[in-house]
Amino acid sequence: MPRPSFPKTLREFQATFVTEEACQRYLATCRWPDGFVCPRCGNRRAYELVKLRRWQCSGCRHQVSLTAGTILHNTKTPLTVWFWAAYLMTTDKRGVSALLLQRQLDLRRYETAWMMLHKFRRAMVNVAREPLRGEVEVDDTWVGGTQTGLRGSRQLKGRKAALVLVAVEKRGRATGRARMAVIPDFKGSTLTAFLKQNVEPGSIVYTDGLKSFTGLDEAGYRHIPRSQPLRAELRKGAKSVVPLADRAIGNLQQWLIGTYHGVSRDQLQVYLDEFVFRHNRRRLPMAAFQTLLGLGTARKPTAYNEIRNAADLLRSAPKILWSAETTG
Repeated sequence: MPRPSFPKTLREFQATFVTEEACQRYLATCRWPDGFVCPRCGNRRAYELVKLRRWQCSGCRHQVSLTAGTILHNTKTPLTVWFWAAYLMTTDKRGVSALLLQRQLDLRRYETAWMMLHKFRRAMVNVAREPLRGEVEVDDTWVGGTQTGLRGSRQLKGRKAALVLVAVEKRGRATGRARMAVIPDFKGSTLTAFLKQNVEPGSIVYTDGLKSFTGLDEAGYRHIPRSQPLRAELRKGAKSVVPLADRAIGNLQQWLIGTYHGVSRDQLQVYLDEFVFRHNRRRLPMAAFQTLLGLGTARKPTAYNEIRNAADLLRSAPKILWSAETTG
């Protein structure tokens, strides 16, 4: 049996999820699309404990939490607020800042809105997601603006901006799925590690000819390097050799500035994850909504202090990748 249908309009959403009980029924239907099954005794009959957000087996009386294994587990915030926040985040192409979410949902504290959005961002990455495949463009960029006193665009020492690597599938002239990650340097081992994590071996990889990409053929890819025109020539209309990757980078930069007015380097990776999540699910609002709530993922909630200090990012990120600085 398929999961419940997703409201197609704002008015339909408002009418569907108007109460806590309605939200709980939706969670129950998503959790048990073929009907309740007790995980302890296998009994298929149960009754709701609405105030506790649980179902109790009528046979062995075992209680099952509706929010266990999701980012909603043990939350004190009403489910209606969580549902509205997830809806706004998945239906607004520009994204939602914590300040805007606080205003729209009439939340008393800014920190509540900030924490909800960061919990959502941490639910956006499926560790079992399929890698990019086919033809893939790869390029790098700096996130954090220009900085005076630096010699060359690839100087790392003293630079406050973060280095980001971007990979985008080519589907004719259109853009397919994308991946983005903060990386520590331009070393060949760093770039190859990113590709092994995100791109299927045997794929055709287009790059701008950066020397650090040498060795991709030995890593199992068909590498096609091309000489990128100078930045001044690109401004005059010269065509990029990785146009889809450059378009994704431009959209990322505009999105970060337009929605969030910039983000801290410490939390940058989850904002990259959000951008990729929006891009890859731009035609699947129902799937995006259920993914944010952690339905069917058995995803444990992240503690406040870990999110605030980005400790979970530092611990879970592969050593070759990187994120560091302050919260924001």
